[in-house]
Amino acid sequence: MDLAQAKEMASQRSQPLKFLVLYGSLRERSYSKLMAFEYARLLEHMGADVRVFDPSGLPMKDEVSVTNPKVVELRLLSEWSDGQVWVSPEQHGTITGVMKTQIDWIPLATGSVRPTQGRTLAVSQVNGGSQSFNTVNTLRILGRWMRMFTIPNQASLPKAWTAFTPGGRMLPSSNRERVVDVAEELVRVTCLLDPHSEMLSDRFSERKERAEHGRLRTQAETEALKKAAEEGMGAGTKEDQKLPVA
Repeated sequence: MDLAQAKEMASQRSQPLKFLVLYGSLRERSYSKLMAFEYARLLEHMGADVRVFDPSGLPMKDEVSVTNPKVVELRLLSEWSDGQVWVSPEQHGTITGVMKTQIDWIPLATGSVRPTQGRTLAVSQVNGGSQSFNTVNTLRILGRWMRMFTIPNQASLPKAWTAFTPGGRMLPSSNRERVVDVAEELVRVTCLLDPHSEMLSDRFSERKERAEHGRLRTQAETEALKKAAEEGMGAGTKEDQKLPVA
C-alpha cells in the first residue's frame, strides 16, 4: 500500500504514536472487533503503538465499580493514548450498549487530568444490512462531548458478514479502501495536532478554575458545588418570603 507519507510523518516523532481502539460487541464473531483489528494492523504498519481493548467483563457504569480491573485498564489506556478509534455495530439505529458503556467509563475529568481532551478520534460502524450513518453520527457527538478532535473521514460497512474472510481479514473492496483512508488520515492528523494538543485544548474557564482552586475539579465536585449553591439560593428565597412587608 502506498502509505509512505503517513509512515514518514510518524517516523519523524521521537516516540511512536499511541492509539487505543474500542469496539462495541461481545459476539464470538464480532464484525466490529474484526474491523477494530483491521485498523490496528494498519496503524501498526504505519509505525504506531496500538492497544485494542477487550470489553468483556466491563461492568455497567455505576458508582461502586471504579476499582474494577477492566475499568482501571480502560481508563489507563485512554490516558495513555494520543488518539483513538471507535468501531460500533449499529443496533436499533444507534450504537450498542457495549460501546456506550466503554465511553461512559472514560471520565471527562479526574482531578486535573482530562483523559480524552485534545486527542484525535476516528469513528466507524458495521451494519448487518444496508449502509447507514446513524452510528458514526452518534459517535461524533460523543467524541465532541469528550473534547476530542474527530477526523473528517469515517467508514460505514454494509453487510458486514460478507466483508471478511473466515480468518477475520477484510476482503479487498472499496469499503476496505475506505478503512485504509481513515487509518491514514488519523495518523496524519494526529502527527499534525499532537505536538500542539496542549495549546489547542487550553481553555480560559479551566485556567480560571486552576487559579481559583489550584487544580481542575472533578465532575462530581462541580456537581456537588452546583447543588449546594442551588440549595443555598432556595433557602434564601424562603427566608426572604418570611420578611414582613414594610
